[in-house]
Amino acid sequence: MTNASDQLDDSNPPTSTERGRMVRAQLLKAAAELIAQVGWNAVTTRRLADHAGIRAGLVHYHFDSLQALLRLAAMDRITVLLDETSAQLGKEVDVEEGTEALLSLVVFFDGSDPTSLLVIETYLAATRDRLLKEQLVEVMACFRRTLTSALARSGNPRPEATALVVLAALDGLALQKGLDPELPTDEALALLRRIIHPDQEGTHL
Repeated sequence: MTNASDQLDDSNPPTSTERGRMVRAQLLKAAAELIAQVGWNAVTTRRLADHAGIRAGLVHYHFDSLQALLRLAAMDRITVLLDETSAQLGKEVDVEEGTEALLSLVVFFDGSDPTSLLVIETYLAATRDRLLKEQLVEVMACFRRTLTSALARSGNPRPEATALVVLAALDGLALQKGLDPELPTDEALALLRRIIHPDQEGTHL
């Protein structure tokens, strides 16, 4: 039997604060999707509102500007991705297993999927948006430090340089696969493994 408090909770409409949070979440989700679908510069207030299913006036009610909204939407997605990967490179995780998870991103993010497109668009937008660039530099530097620490624990002789090379290579592979989805990457990944673990004989895919 449903108790009175459950009935009361079910019948209560969301508060204005709760509605505000829901609208913000809708806008952030819609913004991230549109950045990947149509490109950063093609996202307009009207297009964003239509995609989120809300009134256009609410965009500027909840955010200082469209650019601020796009910036937050993109950085939220990128930060979550990097945090998830960082967790796999953490001290409590086998380093080789963690670096394999990092390299496997090439399979999941092929340059044409929504996440890849979001990242590419954000990189481009950061060349014209000082604040976005600063935010992106900060989260990427943090991630490189995590990868550097993991490489150092694995015995890599040049962990900082290796981290930079590996991340640059992964970015480049995503771009190349976006142009040519059939591009073979197995040998490139095997080469990266030898860079990551120079003292180990052989590689595995």
